[in-house]
Order: sequence, then structure tokens, then C-alpha cells
Amino acid sequence: MDAIIIISVFLLWFLLIIGLYNLYVYQKKKQALIAHVREVTDTYQLNVRKRETTNTKLIKRVLKYADDFSSLGQRINFFSEPHDVEDWLRKAAYPYDLTVERFQGTKMFFTIVGFGAGLLSMLLGLPFSQFGVIVLPLAGYFGAIMWLKNKAKRRQEDLRYDLPDFLDTVSVSLEAGIGLDKTLNEVVKYFQGPINEEFSRFNQEISLGVPREDAYRELLRRNDNPEFQMLIKSLIQGQKLGVPIATTFKSQALDMRVIRRELAKEKAAKASPKVTLITTFIVAPTAIIMIAGLMILNMFFGDDSLFNFL
Repeated sequence: MDAIIIISVFLLWFLLIIGLYNLYVYQKKKQALIAHVREVTDTYQLNVRKRETTNTKLIKRVLKYADDFSSLGQRINFFSEPHDVEDWLRKAAYPYDLTVERFQGTKMFFTIVGFGAGLLSMLLGLPFSQFGVIVLPLAGYFGAIMWLKNKAKRRQEDLRYDLPDFLDTVSVSLEAGIGLDKTLNEVVKYFQGPINEEFSRFNQEISLGVPREDAYRELLRRNDNPEFQMLIKSLIQGQKLGVPIATTFKSQALDMRVIRRELAKEKAAKASPKVTLITTFIVAPTAIIMIAGLMILNMFFGDDSLFNFL
């Protein structure tokens, strides 16, 4: 009996070692295959699977429950028509793996959550809980819509901010005699965010045989930033007319820096009235109330208060 146990233990360790060795060989072959595919397709700069944070994983897990309400959300589509949602998702780069159906379910999911929160506040007897039953479901419905629209708008703003530096880098490389495709493949490695995502996808489409003009038009369809659209339209026109691409990138970079400077001035001019408004209606009344409150408290409860004279 002891001999059988010893033989079984040795056999277990032998099979375990063989299994670990085969796993190691599999991982090495897998890495070699991935490296070969990246080299052939020239898409090594694409972060296809980014490392997800804990918050992202949690949000994705919560959003999966929205699939149960997708059919209801597609029927109730006030201010969120399917073509509008598709456009917002495309410009926001499909955050959290959202689709049109899942987003329609998401807004209904948060509507139901808001209604449940309103009922709970009524049961607990919280102040203004009777309004919460109406306000919170509406906040859940329209909050999801506003979040997606702001996500798309913020991504387009990020694209506008990084574009001049990207164009300067590309124009310098093109003037050095490097081809456009090779330049884009190398330059996008040093940029993050929308610039990296959009031009990496553009490079991938070119590598897979998509006509260059069609790839340009896909860039236009995915982004509505005026400066970015002006650049892509100039590239399309330059390709048809034979204008040097380096000249196009350099002139666009200069124009966009001027536009970005003017936008900064515009935002600064808009900020001044807002600061004045906050100071006038929030900061100043608060300071006056605090000073007046201290004076009143000192008048009634201080050393020289009215009660001491009485």
C-alpha cells in the first residue's frame, strides 16, 4: 500500500512538471505568434486591450445589468434616438464597451434605480422626498444621456488640444524624407488618447488594404472636431491635387496653433463674468452674513452685550 502511495506521488509530480513545461512552451509560442502578427500587420502601436482599472471593471459589471432593459429603452427613446446614440458612441470611442442597445438599457436601468431611491427616501421620511420620486428617475434618464454627450465632447476637445504638436512632429519627419505611413506608425507611439487611437486605427485600415480616401472619410465620420476635419479634408484635397503632404501638415499646424490661442483667449474672456457672478451672488453675501452674524452675537452675548446693561 505504501509503495502505491509513493508511486502515485511521484507520478503526480511528474505530470505536474510536464504540464508546467507544456504551459511554458505554449506561452512562448503565443508571444512569438503575436509578435509576428504585429510585425506583419504593423499594428504594434495599438493598445487593443488596455489594462483596466478596478473602477472600470466595476462600471462594466454594473452596466451588464442594463442589457435586461435594452428592449424597453429602445421603445422609450426620448432625446436618445438610435442614430443619435450611435453618433455619440462613435465620437466617444465606445466607452466601457457600450453599444446602442446597452446604452438604451443603461438609461432605463438608472431611471429605475432613481425611482427606487425616491421610494426609499419617502419610506425614510427624508425632506422633499415626495419630489424625489419624480426628480430622481428623470435625473437617472437624462443624466445618462448628458454623460455620454459630455464624454464625446470632451474627447473631441482632447483631440483638438494634442493636434498641433502631432502635426509638427509629423511635418518634421515628412520633411526628412520619411513616408507618410511610416511616419504615422512611428509618431503615434509618443501620443496618448484620441490622437493615438484614431491614427492607429487609420494605420491598421491602410495595412489591411482599405483605400486611403475611404480611411480618411472614416476619420471624418468618427470625429466632428472642426480643426481635425479641416486637416483630413486638406489631406484628401492634397492627395487629389498632388500637393506635398509635408506642406499640408506644416500649414495646418500653424493654423491650429493660432486657433488654439484664440480659443484660450475666448475661454479666459468668458471666465471673467462667471467669476464676477460667483463673487457677487455667493462670496460677498456669505461674507456679509458671517460679519453681520458675529456682530449680532457679540451684541447679545458679548462682554458689552445688551443683557449686561439690563
